[in-house]
Amino acid sequence: MDHVATRTAFARKVREIENLWIPMSDGVRLAARIWLPEDAEADPVPAILEYLPYRKRDGTVERDHLTHPYFAGHGYAGVRVDMRGTGDSEGVCKGEYLVQEQDDALAVIAWLAEQPWCSGAVGMIGISWGGFNGLQIAARQPPALKAVVSLCSTDDRYADDIHFMGGTILTDKLTWGATAFAIAHTPPDPAIVGDGWREQWLQRLEGNGLWLLDWFRHQRRDGFWQHGSICEDFSAVKVPVYAVGGWADGYTNAVFRLVGNLPGAKGLVGPWAHKYPHFAKPGPQIGFLQECLRWWDQHLKGIDTGITKEPALRAWINHPAPPAPFAETLPGHWVAESAWPGPGVAERPFALAPGALVDGPAEPTPMAIKSPETVGMAAASWCAYGLVADGSLDQRAEAGGSLVFETAPLAEPVEILGFPVLDLALVSDKPVANVAAVLSAVASDGAATRVSFGVLNLTHRESHAEPTPLPVGEPIQATVQLNACGHRFGAGEKIRLALSTAYWPVIWPAPESPTLTTSAGESVLRLPVRAPVASDAALPAFGPAEGAAPLAAELLRGASYNRTVTTDQVTGETVFERRQDDGTVLQKHTGIAVSFLNVDRYTISSDDPATARGTCRWVKAYERGDWRAVVEVEARVEALRDVFRLTANLVARDADGVVFEKDWAEDIPRDLV
Repeated sequence: MDHVATRTAFARKVREIENLWIPMSDGVRLAARIWLPEDAEADPVPAILEYLPYRKRDGTVERDHLTHPYFAGHGYAGVRVDMRGTGDSEGVCKGEYLVQEQDDALAVIAWLAEQPWCSGAVGMIGISWGGFNGLQIAARQPPALKAVVSLCSTDDRYADDIHFMGGTILTDKLTWGATAFAIAHTPPDPAIVGDGWREQWLQRLEGNGLWLLDWFRHQRRDGFWQHGSICEDFSAVKVPVYAVGGWADGYTNAVFRLVGNLPGAKGLVGPWAHKYPHFAKPGPQIGFLQECLRWWDQHLKGIDTGITKEPALRAWINHPAPPAPFAETLPGHWVAESAWPGPGVAERPFALAPGALVDGPAEPTPMAIKSPETVGMAAASWCAYGLVADGSLDQRAEAGGSLVFETAPLAEPVEILGFPVLDLALVSDKPVANVAAVLSAVASDGAATRVSFGVLNLTHRESHAEPTPLPVGEPIQATVQLNACGHRFGAGEKIRLALSTAYWPVIWPAPESPTLTTSAGESVLRLPVRAPVASDAALPAFGPAEGAAPLAAELLRGASYNRTVTTDQVTGETVFERRQDDGTVLQKHTGIAVSFLNVDRYTISSDDPATARGTCRWVKAYERGDWRAVVEVEARVEALRDVFRLTANLVARDADGVVFEKDWAEDIPRDLV
């Protein structure tokens, strides 16, 4: 967070409440950390709630220290609450976005509005889980909630979340499943909850469970996923929403849908990965907290800041850059649209021809592809954090296993903003098949930078709720929507589309390796081309990135990150591994030394999808004086021909030894995936 300038002088002096208990109707208490002006009881302020399972004590403290005291210094109460069954809060947490989670949030908002230091108005801010539940709670319409800032979130838990993409199952379902498995079973801090901390820890160890099982049991868009998906009824959200995302993140598409479907919504998309924009990489970072204050002042204090008169959508357009898995900053420029779909964006079709993308019609030509199961190794992590080398690599590495279509070198730049769409005419030799479409910019030296991608489980070509087997040997039509993107293809570059039947380790493979035969000439790539607008050059610049004083911490042991791919040339097995050791950090305000280790390992043989395996391991350790708590988890998925085989293990230890241990094992039938 070295790009964030520190603010220490504020209009109102700030005091911190390290922990405050918020009672629920069933007697469970939620733990809150609050920053607010010292004189708030004499001059009440709106409250800004961030509501998460990620441990306010030592999980999100680094960004909390930048954000919530900053809001407090500007006349707000920054409130960070641990969800039930997580962090220092009591009870159990049995999954994502449950009714209980929402009900508790309604109680928290009502409680905040009644406090003597609160004006009665409440806003919600959050990224990822906190961005999700901000939207979901807004749809529940608590009277005191007046506005939401939702970052890196989704309106559709099935079609556009970390679990599924285009009806394929993302491997991040396992990666995130193991991460959540570890977080959900970490202990409360005895310094906050007292001597009963061990009993409270045992309650969640025995009760929080393995959420991954439910996620694999529900493979279609059913009520499990419809719950919490505000796209089921956008009209339920009555308060203004500021939706924020980044091109390097997995959660960007919803920004466009929210701006297009929620009256009064505002959208912002930068070059960033899955982080807040005042410290996210790749840069440039912006003065995001100042932008939030303009939003809060407008909607929580009734001050006309002018933000509602500005364009509905502001987006960064990436300029040509060489492929790299990590970038401090990217070249580009800001543009704005008055609404979405933007009036200046028009589709430009390119017909697929053998080896080419062409303007105008092309002759129908059958072209077959049966990719090695290892195509996709040069992809980015689906949910990239941008702080390590988790971005995409040179896409030339994928070309040999894909059908490649390219334009001629461009005579002039082509700028796109929105969703590329691919209409495919094809035939499959298997009843279940996936197709991946990757859009890249190819430089004059041949280097290929990924711009966007999309995947589709072809059994879901008509419905995620009611998939149907492919008619083997018969022609079908399918549409693949690629992720939203903002990009300028430079003069002299080529636009490339690559099609493959595998995209590992991004998605789990189909039960059998299919051969897809596409009819070039009858298949079309439609790009959302945006004409240059003179007013873009006059857009006001964002302020510099700033925040409150950062957290005081000491690095006791250094961090490391490795991302490797190895292939056994005899057996054909390829292993993709990410290993992230966050080292050991002593957090000065709590005295806790925190250590995290994560290893994700995905293996497959190039000619056999039934060899796909994933194993994700986490070790989380907390230590202060003679207190010690360690959680070790491992979750594994084997994608066999007919079932997904899930196994998992959890071991929790304190200073005296093993506190709890449990194993899980279940075979879950594949349902046209």
